[in-house]
Formats: sequence, structure tokens, C-alpha cells
Amino acid sequence: MSDTPQGIAGVFDRAADTYDAVGVEWFGPIASGLVAELQPVAGERALDIGCGRGAALFPLAEAVGPQGHVLGIDLSPRMIAATSKDTAELPQVELRVADASHPGLPDSSYDVIASSLVLFFLTDPAAAMTAWLDLLVPGGRLGVATFSGQDKQWTEIDALFLPHLPKQMLDARTSGKKGPFSSDEGVEALLKDAGFVEVRTVRSAVSAIFKNPEHWLDFSWSHGQRAMWENVPPELHEEIQIAAFRLLEQASSKTGTVTFTQDVRYTFGRRG
Repeated sequence: MSDTPQGIAGVFDRAADTYDAVGVEWFGPIASGLVAELQPVAGERALDIGCGRGAALFPLAEAVGPQGHVLGIDLSPRMIAATSKDTAELPQVELRVADASHPGLPDSSYDVIASSLVLFFLTDPAAAMTAWLDLLVPGGRLGVATFSGQDKQWTEIDALFLPHLPKQMLDARTSGKKGPFSSDEGVEALLKDAGFVEVRTVRSAVSAIFKNPEHWLDFSWSHGQRAMWENVPPELHEEIQIAAFRLLEQASSKTGTVTFTQDVRYTFGRRG
């Protein structure tokens, strides 16, 4: 995956048809936790940066109600097209193709900004934080969701891809091994350095349940991990799949299901 906006958009365009649609409760619980902690209220103006198929968009729309307004932006035109069909009867929702790093929106326009599992894909997260601060009204609040630690088996599966990933993906990946995403303090520093105040972290855990190894395979192609597969030479796909299935079988329950738990970090700040 290229770290350019065009490269990222292409990955999610290709994943749009199956994104959050393979029977794994994942993006919804993570985004719902983020929105719940932000506590949007009726009549507020909210911005969902990297809205995807609406995991944060829908709880935001419900919270602000018809009196409020929610703008969802995403770099992927196909994501926006698909989500537009789902929001057609929500008059408070607007969708737009836009770059998370440079939204091109008026300053001081939003009471709430939510961004779930987006920040680590950006080339310059620190610059994005500065841009997002300007979009908030004084006192407006921001919440971002990123990943922290994960089950040992899941880490071992992700490690199968590492020799094939370009440097920029190793830095931007969600594993939290490098850069600001390796600690709560690192992500908090992104917000503080941009000028956010009252910065804090809330931790949670979300479990992904797979019916069998094949279900994990479908899931891995349905979201951002698709980029990892696309960076592996096609002739090596079977080798990685076999190794991954072996690890999944070792982690399976008596019924054959596999449950992996991911720590989720919610980081919040307010514009002073």
C-alpha cells in the first residue's frame, strides 16, 4: 500500500463491498465506545473523519438528532457511495469525499470530531491534529480511536506479513510497536503538541470472533489489512494462509471458533 492518499483510497475502494460486512462485530463496537465517551448531544454539529461504512456516523447521527448535523468524510469514493445509500433517510447526515489530513472545511465549524481507526494511516498524524483542532469551536472536543496491544496469536499472524511490507506501512500499522502509537503518552502528545487541552486516555477491549480460519481470511481482506495481503507477492499467498490457519487452529476453541482480543485506546482532547 502506498502511503499517499491515492494509495490508501484504492485499498478501501477495493474493500468497500465487504467492509464491516463479513459477520465480525468489530468496527461498530469500537466506534460506539468512542462516540459514547464523547457524549454528543442533540443539536450539536459533528464531524466523522474517515467515516467508512458509518460505524461512528450512525451513533453520532442518533445523538445529535434532526436538530443537529453530522458530516462524514472519507477518502474512498466507493465507501462514500455505499454509505450514502444507508443514510438516505437521515436528513442530519451529509457525506463527502475528502482527505482526513486536509479536510478543506471551514474553521470553528464543529462541536465534536470523532475519528475511529484512522489516525495511524496518515502520513503526518501531528499535522492532522493541528488541522483538526482548527475545525473545532472553542471548547469543542475530539476523540480518536487507535489500537494498543493484542493477543499473542494475533500478533504472530500479523508477523507473517511483516517481511513483505514497505517501510511506511511498518510505521503506520496499527500494532502499536513503533512511533507515537506505541503508548498512551505518545498519542496524547500528538494532541497536546497540536494545542488540545484536557487530554486524556480511556482504554477498552474488543473481541473479534471467527467461526473458523476461513472466516478470519474473509475478514482480513475486508478492511485495512487487505493492504498487507496486497503487498505480499501472489505466489506467496498460499504459504502465508497455511501458516496463518495453523496458528488459528492452535487458538481455536472446542467448537472451532477463534476469539482474538484487541486493546483499544480512546484519546480525547478539547479546544481551549
